[in-house]
Amino acid sequence: MATRSRLSTSVLLTCAAIGVGTGVLGGIAGWLTVPLLAALPVVYGFVLGVHVLPGIIAQEVLRMPWVALVTHVLAALVSSAIAPIYAAQFIGTAILFGGVQELVAAAVRYRSWAPWRFFISAVVIGLIVAAAVFFAAHLGALPLWAQIVYLALAVAGPVAWTAVGLAIGAGLRRAGIGPRTAAR
Repeated sequence: MATRSRLSTSVLLTCAAIGVGTGVLGGIAGWLTVPLLAALPVVYGFVLGVHVLPGIIAQEVLRMPWVALVTHVLAALVSSAIAPIYAAQFIGTAILFGGVQELVAAAVRYRSWAPWRFFISAVVIGLIVAAAVFFAAHLGALPLWAQIVYLALAVAGPVAWTAVGLAIGAGLRRAGIGPRTAAR
């Protein structure tokens, strides 16, 4: 008897559907990058937080290893089709964000799907985003109040988008999307 793959066709199709939906949002966020950094740079980190959605939704719906990373990469490919100039950034972000989400899930052996676990990955991602964008976009040239607002929003963005992702994932689970097994 053949053993069932952890990433079955139905799991991969679910990841793909989530990846397409969230990849469109990521592509839009990509096109907002330059205007946002030029006009209102303090909110950029918050907007960048939208990129946590693929992994959060996939993990909330499927509750299994590797779905965050797979869904992030698929979302990055969709985002790259929408905003090709940012393809390298989308792929890098997918690997980073999906990797952090997988590492946090692996740290609890993929057994805890409580909201606190998702929010830990969101804070870690927020801190990474805050530091990376702060230096890459030379936000140190802003007034101190703007730097503080930027740093707060850069951490709050992934946390807020994680809450949105958990709500979407829970809704999808209630609609019957996800594993048809007993509660884990």
